Amino acid sequence: MKKLTSQLMVLLFGVIMIVTVISSCQKSNLEAAVPSTDLERAEINSITANAPTPANPNFNLEVILHGEANAFGLVKFRQDNDLAKIVNLGVWVRDLKPNHEYKLQRAVDTNLDGNCTGTAWLTLGKGLTPQSIFTDETGTGRQDLFRNLSAFPSGATFDIHFRIIDAENAAVVLTSDCYQFTVR
Repeated sequence: MKKLTSQLMVLLFGVIMIVTVISSCQKSNLEAAVPSTDLERAEINSITANAPTPANPNFNLEVILHGEANAFGLVKFRQDNDLAKIVNLGVWVRDLKPNHEYKLQRAVDTNLDGNCTGTAWLTLGKGLTPQSIFTDETGTGRQDLFRNLSAFPSGATFDIHFRIIDAENAAVVLTSDCYQFTVR
């Protein structure tokens, strides 16, 4: 009986130790998750403010451009969480005419029906300065562009579509579907 009692005591001591270790680990994890200083809180707020945003509203777009044959393009339309309201436009085209000059244009409308009816085409570039996209000998081209949207209030939403035109004759070589964009 004495042997059984001491085995139970050892077992009970082991269980108490395991429960103590588990509960103290949980407490330390909880304490680590709660910022204790103003500096830690400021860092967390900064990280949260610059975190990627969800798909809705559409602050960022992956615009696909299609053309004849295998002609193709992509516009990565990105707006950071900042007061400047700058939209970065990473443009990539392929299978266009080699060693040639093209331009990216966009048109918008505020009738949010997913049907882009805007026809006031604006040539995009580096801010207000239009910038061409030049293809290499394989018909591939890349250009980093940007646009300042500070004139628009945060939350402004519009339908938007894009096209790539030939810089020599303004012929449309690539077009996109209609997308919806919201200004941060």
